[in-house]
Amino acid sequence: MSKYRRLRQSVVDNPLHDGDIMLVPAAATLEQLCLAHDKEYVERVVAGELSDAEIKRIGFPWSERMVERSRRSSGATLAAARIALHEGVSANLAGGTHHAMRGTGEGYCVFNDAAVAIRTLIHERAIRNAAVIDCDVHQGNGTADILGSDSNVFTFSIHGEKNFPLRKMPSHLDIDLPDGTGDDDYLSVLATGIQTTLEAGPYDLVIYLAGADPYEGDRLGRLNLTKEGLLRRDAMVLDALRARQTPVAIAMAGGYAPDIQDIVDIHSATLLIASQMQRDWPTRLSAPTTL
Repeated sequence: MSKYRRLRQSVVDNPLHDGDIMLVPAAATLEQLCLAHDKEYVERVVAGELSDAEIKRIGFPWSERMVERSRRSSGATLAAARIALHEGVSANLAGGTHHAMRGTGEGYCVFNDAAVAIRTLIHERAIRNAAVIDCDVHQGNGTADILGSDSNVFTFSIHGEKNFPLRKMPSHLDIDLPDGTGDDDYLSVLATGIQTTLEAGPYDLVIYLAGADPYEGDRLGRLNLTKEGLLRRDAMVLDALRARQTPVAIAMAGGYAPDIQDIVDIHSATLLIASQMQRDWPTRLSAPTTL
């Protein structure tokens, strides 16, 4: 968890972020969580009634702090999405918990922040439709499980073919990559995936999972992207959305490099390019229309 503390500090220390505002978001409410997850699962998480097998599947022990952290992560992506609707782009310095399914957690993910944010905003009629562009190195099986049957949501995941999870849930669009894929091959197929995703729109909101784990030095990634390649990835996604005047909320998602500073560097670069683009992003002149 130290990467989140160090990432926040890197933003605070960088004078290029002087005009940016950092907020502490509210935790997602139980009602908001239940828009994406089974009520019984949410209640058992909060009460500490998960089985040993369920806790093992999540990957870390239950505690009240774990529950609060998980709720805050979903609340932060929801807050970022609300801000993006007004300002074009915003980011959660954590989030990207895309393995959490309707009725279970998995892979260090308890609640699915992207699904909670999208379902909440649609429920509130703040948006009609949305998409998820998931560039974490692991397939977004939880997002596909929760949102796959929603006619007003499009899910796109680009990930390692042989990587976790073993059982992948079908997204609306999946791009499976062989081990060792490098910058040029990755960016070529990503461009096609972005085009296909955006042609299925337009969208009132996109949530972008900017995982640091496709990095060549990541111990769980198995792909071979450089830091420069990951920066080009971020620019490609954000440029495409800016060109269509589509609001985007960014979540950091995974990163498992042995040197935590590599993860912080990659996430920091994502936040910096988003900040630079936000300054000339086409923004709404008024609050989103209630639909």
